[in-house]
Amino acid sequence: MRVVIQRVSEAKVKVEGEVVGAIGLGIVVLVGFAPDDSEAQMRWMADKLWGLRVFADAEGRMNRSARDVGGALLVVSQFTLYGDASRGRRPSFVEAARPSEARALYERFVELCREGGEVAEGRFGAMMEVALTNDGPVTLQLER
Repeated sequence: MRVVIQRVSEAKVKVEGEVVGAIGLGIVVLVGFAPDDSEAQMRWMADKLWGLRVFADAEGRMNRSARDVGGALLVVSQFTLYGDASRGRRPSFVEAARPSEARALYERFVELCREGGEVAEGRFGAMMEVALTNDGPVTLQLER
């Protein structure tokens, strides 16, 4: 699984003009799945996201987690994280899980994330508009 995160002060996801998920302080999680992703990988990633120290402490150091600051996660399915544009002009997505497999992985991943705290989400397979306000320049890519 591949994940790109962004620390935010607020974020929301709209589908056809309707807000389907929103958070205040927290982490936007763009997640893509491969066919061989496992429960263990997803559990590791959910735990990692809640424990990742990307928020500032009193001294201004990144020493606090989303859990520590009372933050939330906004999880958005993003199969294009598996896009390969190394050849030609059109990206290939052959490494990404097929939609039926990816939906089940996504739903389970969201369940695992909810074990750690508040989670909002996008809508799997929908054309989504994601709006966010960065909370500093913190963007990380994680893979497991």
